[in-house]
Amino acid sequence: MWAERGQNNMEFEELQITPTPKEEKVLHAKYGHTSIKMVRGAGKLCCPKIMLIFMNPTARNVSAGSEWKGIRAPWIGTKQVWQMLARLGLVDKSFISKICNLHPEEWNEENALQLYKHIADCNIYITNMASCTQPDARSLPNTLFKEYLSIIFKEIEIINPTKIITFGNQVSSILLQKNISVSNYSQKEFETLNVKNKLFNIYPTYYPVGQGQRNMPKAIKRIRLLIR
Repeated sequence: MWAERGQNNMEFEELQITPTPKEEKVLHAKYGHTSIKMVRGAGKLCCPKIMLIFMNPTARNVSAGSEWKGIRAPWIGTKQVWQMLARLGLVDKSFISKICNLHPEEWNEENALQLYKHIADCNIYITNMASCTQPDARSLPNTLFKEYLSIIFKEIEIINPTKIITFGNQVSSILLQKNISVSNYSQKEFETLNVKNKLFNIYPTYYPVGQGQRNMPKAIKRIRLLIR
């Protein structure tokens, strides 16, 4: 199942928007940690059923390492998000079980490429509100995320998803530019976001990983309602 490092030099442009916007590079130089690389959104690039927007990448993502040569995309080398998507039936459980048996040091560029090709095949696109990688899961100020608004709006415009799920109060509030409490959204409630005169349905949801891991059952319950 898993290819060896360097076995295939397959390009991954079909999984990420290229080229990287200049302003995104500038913001990573300003806010990202100097020893780790920027991590960008990836998955199905054209009209996926679901776009997932998390907060920001951290050094736990093995693809942020300076020596990594493959796709640098959200949650590579971690488990919680993939477990959540498997429990929801959004991805193949047998495929994900192999991922969750890997230790971070066992990940390589081919494993990551195979994962995101699978994510694209499952009609999903995954991104972060900010792509500036941090050394840990420290809290970041609203002002930082707001500097990424024009970038995430452009990303939404290009990707053109059917549904957008935003994780956590901070991400949801900044994207929608009003105060949001995810606890107010327990059924199929949604907000709308106008991007270039097109309305997108936004579904604020509990943040399910890291310090928010205790809220994963609530996130799963809500997302399950949205995908029925």
